[in-house]
Amino acid sequence: MPLLHDPFRRGQLAAATLFCSLGFQYATWAARIPALKSNLGLSTAEVGVLLMAAGVGAAVSFPLVAWLMRRLGSRRLALLSQLCLALLLLALAAAPNYHVALLVMCADGVLVGCLNVAMNAQGAALEARFERTTMARLHATFSAGSLLAALVASAMTTLTGSVGAHFGVAVALLLALGATARTGLLDEDRDRDKDKAKAKDKAGDEARDGNGGATDAPAPAERRRSWTVPTALTLWMCCAMVFGTVAEGAMNDWSALYLKDVAGASAGLAPLGIAVVSGAMVIARLFADGWRDRWGDRRVVLLGSALAATALTCALLGGGVLPALLGFACVGLGIAAVTPCVYAAAARQGSDALTLVAAMGTTGLLAGPPLIGFVADAASLAWGMGAVAGSAAVVALCGTRINWEPVGAAAPAAVPVTPAEPPRVP
Repeated sequence: MPLLHDPFRRGQLAAATLFCSLGFQYATWAARIPALKSNLGLSTAEVGVLLMAAGVGAAVSFPLVAWLMRRLGSRRLALLSQLCLALLLLALAAAPNYHVALLVMCADGVLVGCLNVAMNAQGAALEARFERTTMARLHATFSAGSLLAALVASAMTTLTGSVGAHFGVAVALLLALGATARTGLLDEDRDRDKDKAKAKDKAGDEARDGNGGATDAPAPAERRRSWTVPTALTLWMCCAMVFGTVAEGAMNDWSALYLKDVAGASAGLAPLGIAVVSGAMVIARLFADGWRDRWGDRRVVLLGSALAATALTCALLGGGVLPALLGFACVGLGIAAVTPCVYAAAARQGSDALTLVAAMGTTGLLAGPPLIGFVADAASLAWGMGAVAGSAAVVALCGTRINWEPVGAAAPAAVPVTPAEPPRVP
């Protein structure tokens, strides 16, 4: 069947453009931090606060994202947030001073939180509807988007020093990606109407069976709660997501410094730490859906996180550049599938659970690298990297407490592209 006529492939392509858009947008402005620093006359400390503003915006966006998911659904929220993120690049390029730039970056963080939840909801809904795995490959396209942004940034920097011109080209590419996604995303409004009709019919049948045909009582499915208290399962997922993203983010931020200052690598070899981790993660995510089909999400997460913790611990104990690079590669391979699997599991619990887990993932990415830095400052960088290994071990522990349902096993009502329904009362 041709790609565009296969509903699953069409939906997969549409969702992949969202993941690619997020990676592209993030890497686009990150690549021009030196130019933004120069244009706005910022100090190094002010640049750090500017970067922190985006993380804080994403971390505190949870209540808003949960409300928007219930009001708009994942399809409309994804398209709206993707469009706003594209236009926000123009606002950042035109920011006249530091304070305006801070507001723009905070808004960027909020929109990242919106798109992160919505695109993962689309990916999980795609898996549930067609009973086929795809989340890991979708997360791989995020890295592909970052790589594309780096190439575009390099080319535009060579052609012109204008941040506005660079961001204008980036916006055009993002708008093209958004147009591609528009036609293939799952239509949750249609699914919600069908689910409501089925719920009303079922409630009517139950009412007629129970009281002789009277149907005046409202259907239980129509009683909505604006918020649901997180279950123990959701909290275990949050814990796994936090420590998984701590390990992922800290490896990207501290691996090069560890190679140079602790392992004794040369200045030319030190950047290989980031390349090894990132490359291993991309490769793992390209193949991880096949692993999920063969072994299941539970085994992939447990074995992967255990591999990351064990290999990094051995590398730290052994010392040297080669053991470190091998350990870093194992961390990338092992931890790569954690976030896709946890996102998929959280999505099956409803949009509120997915939103909370996504917010915790952002918190891990935001808080992880500084925490590792605090440990390194108090003890040594080797102990800081040891904390990364400990984080991976915690992921394995959390994975034993999560009920990993097979893809497609969830009932349609649990698919996160529709607002969460309370359980029926017998």
